[in-house]
Amino acid sequence: MGPIDLQSVQKALDARVGKTQYVHLETTNGAYAAHREEGAMTVCAYIRNGRIEFERGTIVGDGPYRVGLKMQIGWVYAEGLTDYEVDEKGRLLMAGYDSEGRLAIALELSDEPFAM
Repeated sequence: MGPIDLQSVQKALDARVGKTQYVHLETTNGAYAAHREEGAMTVCAYIRNGRIEFERGTIVGDGPYRVGLKMQIGWVYAEGLTDYEVDEKGRLLMAGYDSEGRLAIALELSDEPFAM
């Protein structure tokens, strides 16, 4: 994975428009919060292999970035993305890391379901 290149990510999103995609989306402050502040609330959201089809995909921002996927009756979006790659399986993998290098958010799109 490397730093997000807006044009490359936009091209990868455009190539997926109108196609069934499997989405992995997670966001967490994990156990990090509790280590820094006693009593801090740990939060997380997670979905793996949600099947979606979007009519528009857009990446915006100056870094960290936001990706929005416009579906027929709703949206999926992820904010705080810093890095990406298109892997050997053609999956678009995007992640956001905090200033200490810890994962804060991941958004991944694939033509095939992700391994469980």
